Amino acid sequence: MFSHIFVGVSDFDRALSFYDPLMAVLGVRPRFCDRSRPWAGWQSNPGPRPLFLIGRPFDQQPHAAGNGQMTAFLAESRAIVNEAFAAALANGGTSEGEPGLRPEYHEHYYGAYFRDPDGNKLCVACHSPQS
Repeated sequence: MFSHIFVGVSDFDRALSFYDPLMAVLGVRPRFCDRSRPWAGWQSNPGPRPLFLIGRPFDQQPHAAGNGQMTAFLAESRAIVNEAFAAALANGGTSEGEPGLRPEYHEHYYGAYFRDPDGNKLCVACHSPQS
């Protein structure tokens, strides 16, 4: 369905220090990192798409986090949701909702919500029962 998702950042090095450990927990491998542009991308497995990308906005205007926008990453287990949330907070993220069941979405929805250092809202969710 998606080719790529691009999330704008204001401080590339700070954002990379946040996203590298988060993607590692999720098992998503880096595809490229170009500090001269600056931008970086991680690719899905088996790949090559969709890509998740971070970088400075193309129009060179300051980054602004959107209201009502969120990128949600899929986790294979609830333990990975917990690890991803911990990695996010340890690397400059802020909590928007600790890991836990969200039965209002569906019976097995287990998710965590947080913002990256630029205020972009993110989620990591597992949809499997007791995994």
